[in-house]
Amino acid sequence: MRTRIKICGLSTAEHVDAAVDAGADAIGFVFYPPSVRAVSPAQAAKLAARVPAFVTTVALFVDASAEAVREVIEHARVDVLQFHGSTTHETAAWCAQFGRPYIKATSVAGPIDVLEFGGSYMNAAALLLDTPSSGHGGSGRSFDWRLIRQPIRQPDPHARPLRDASASGSPAVPAPRLVLSGGLTAQNVAEAIASVRPYAVDVSSGVEITRGKKSSELIHAFCRAVREADQRLG
Repeated sequence: MRTRIKICGLSTAEHVDAAVDAGADAIGFVFYPPSVRAVSPAQAAKLAARVPAFVTTVALFVDASAEAVREVIEHARVDVLQFHGSTTHETAAWCAQFGRPYIKATSVAGPIDVLEFGGSYMNAAALLLDTPSSGHGGSGRSFDWRLIRQPIRQPDPHARPLRDASASGSPAVPAPRLVLSGGLTAQNVAEAIASVRPYAVDVSSGVEITRGKKSSELIHAFCRAVREADQRLG
């Protein structure tokens, strides 16, 4: 299985182009004003216009108003929405109201059952697991991947029902909607993929030379590391 790649928190044409050239599957723009990576709808419109077909544009929000989300959608090309706020505000019904596929993120501070979390967001296109941080992402810190409890998928349709990977100690297999984030870099992403087997990985601070400042070289290095990890896992 090929691990998809999302490069998040982009704010310049140079780094959007670098992500596309490096083979990223998705480009993320942050619309959370306190973030050093935040962009305006007008900025995002110019940047998103550089993104070719078959590369997904993602807009990230944290407890935003519905009006704020709609303003971004009206100004810029937005293929997917990503919500990092509270589950009380960002309910499944609230997230689905905008007519776009959405990703629901949660912070992993303790053991998390992917099936249970996903059960609250059955209409989500993906579930994103991140490190707890005041900035709602981009902390540069990873969390303990052993906290993730996800099902083992049986290839045989007549096999026994799904069971929890943590119950038997068996290695996890790819969860169909799981996106792993939090402190990923070119140096540790292979270990993360082997441990969690996510559908996709999401990086922001791990491709920065200073906080909020991306590096084209690090973007390329990260994408290469993911591809090499996939090749080793077969």
